[in-house]
Amino acid sequence: MRSLPLPLALTARLSPVVVLAAAGWALSSGPAATPAAEDRTATQKTDEDSPSAPATAAASKTYAAAPSPCGSLGSKSIKDLVPGAKTAGKEIPSSDSKLRRTCSWNALKGFEYRWLDVSFEITASDEAAEESYKGRVADKSGGGTVPGVGDAGYSVVNLSTDDGQQTREGTVLVRASNALVSITYSGSDFESKKAPDTDDINKGAIKAAKEAVAALKDGQKG
Repeated sequence: MRSLPLPLALTARLSPVVVLAAAGWALSSGPAATPAAEDRTATQKTDEDSPSAPATAAASKTYAAAPSPCGSLGSKSIKDLVPGAKTAGKEIPSSDSKLRRTCSWNALKGFEYRWLDVSFEITASDEAAEESYKGRVADKSGGGTVPGVGDAGYSVVNLSTDDGQQTREGTVLVRASNALVSITYSGSDFESKKAPDTDDINKGAIKAAKEAVAALKDGQKG
């Protein structure tokens, strides 16, 4: 089989940068005027340090760290979605692997090319994840909701053409509590220069999303 150059559009990597701000407590105290004032301050501080004090109760997070994305899909699913790819996948370097991790699979089998990315992102709270989810959905118009996955799911498929070669890419975004799961699945046929059907790409991306969300929940149980 002759070697075929890949269009520039297929080499684009999914590498969003996420900046998470962590809030901290700062306690300040003024000069002690009298022993009585010191006693009152000590009593107040003891009450504030109590585990039952609501002022110091840490906000609970369902997910504290991103699971391994390369282990989120079963080997059968990878073989079905990306024929010819190594099932181990390749994890993309991250500035903070505890908060964001992405794994990629890609392969050319015959003239059929497929690319799949699975990404996990952990935010500070459910509210932060919901805000980020809504913003990303708003940026990707033309899609629709995906029922039965996480707290909210959205999918969209787009077609692009580069030097006469079509590529169809599906994106699925899922919010599960304070975590975001993102799937990018694309394909091309270098013989016909046509892209796979919209339905095939969309169903493949949704299949990967559901499996990734299940892996996220299983990781939390462990």
